[in-house]
Amino acid sequence: MFGDRVHFVKGINHDTAYEYWDKIYITTLFTYNWKITIETIKYYKDLVRGDTSRICVGGIMASLMPKDLWNETGITPITGVLSTHGMLGDNNNYIVENMIPDYLLFEDSDERYTLLDSYFGYSTRGCINKCGFCGVHILEPKFIDYKGIKPYIKKIDKLYGTKQHLVLFDNNILASRKFKEVINDILDLGFEKGAKRENKLRHVDFNQGVDARLLQKEHFKLLSKIAINPLRIAFDHIKYEKTYRNCVRQAADYKIRNLSNYILYNYDDTPEDLWKRLKITIDLNKKYNLQIYSFPMKYIPINARDRSFIDEPRWNWQFIRNVQRILNVLKGSVMTGEDFFYRAFGETAEEFISILHMPENILMYRTRTPQKEEKEWTRKFKKLKEGEKKDLLTILCENRTKHSLIQAVVETKNRKLKNILQYYLQDPKQLTFDMESQEESYHGE
Repeated sequence: MFGDRVHFVKGINHDTAYEYWDKIYITTLFTYNWKITIETIKYYKDLVRGDTSRICVGGIMASLMPKDLWNETGITPITGVLSTHGMLGDNNNYIVENMIPDYLLFEDSDERYTLLDSYFGYSTRGCINKCGFCGVHILEPKFIDYKGIKPYIKKIDKLYGTKQHLVLFDNNILASRKFKEVINDILDLGFEKGAKRENKLRHVDFNQGVDARLLQKEHFKLLSKIAINPLRIAFDHIKYEKTYRNCVRQAADYKIRNLSNYILYNYDDTPEDLWKRLKITIDLNKKYNLQIYSFPMKYIPINARDRSFIDEPRWNWQFIRNVQRILNVLKGSVMTGEDFFYRAFGETAEEFISILHMPENILMYRTRTPQKEEKEWTRKFKKLKEGEKKDLLTILCENRTKHSLIQAVVETKNRKLKNILQYYLQDPKQLTFDMESQEESYHGE
């Protein structure tokens, strides 16, 4: 637009050190990436020899923790949405919020983004809620209930050609009093239900999900007209069970078959609550013949500098770790199949709790049916009294390294705990040693 040569990189790119840069713009993401983000900012600050007039820092983390970022880097960040001209220190009348993305930036990048074949943007901004687990009310404090996406999309068409899909990042689309106008815009842009481009189905995705508490019959009637896939509905707490069930039923009534739900855990809930919400979705899949994928999302405070937060005592390190291990195997989503779910998460909430106690080397390599080591561990775990299970959990949570755990095993006097703790030290197939000889070898090191 201004004739500038712009180069996109992700993170610290050492090749950039061999060129002179008039200005460097850094966008920050989530606060739990604090360490690497600060290192990245300092690296590029050095590239401009500390000249803070040549470096701009903004984005999510910068907006949520501006004082902390300034203290660490000496750079005053730009906060919030770039909705007025001059926010980047440029002497022009352009408003970044109204500009279209430059798809060509990624042509010379090694990064490959799936959204490059999609129109992406916002049809609204902000949210009417101020949920404790969410930072939107800080990032986008003013709710704008209609932006009018048609001119924006047509500009993308003109510059970069027609895109296959439409992805909207609205944080609470249903709060808009002009929701019907938004849907009409989507229809006018060629994204009606069943729409195709080059003989391939087109999709509309409200990527941040819709608020189940606001979903009404009229919303479903409108959503059923567009190529919505998937319809994302949050199920953040078990207290919303009735609301969530009603939403899924209405989606089925309006023949919206592909759904997805965000399930918040580690926030004002218990492991049993998480299992119940996942099970409810599995049951609704079966009842209405739908395809609902669940995405459990671990709560991390909006100002946390890492991912370590645990909502104790309802959750603990061992349980959080095992949920993450299960999700790693599942690549983040909980499949729709009933048998698959029961194997991964257990047939009851009690069995799920048992799975959360399971050693990593058994949990991660489970097959469709339990094998020898899993059967042995399960049998020994069931023989533990409740007090012993608590002691086991305490040992596992307080001794997170192999060396520390070996020491804890040595010091444990309870024979049943000594026996079952063998399975947490390494490959169960190699752990057939006698605990007394293990004590001797450990003390001899």
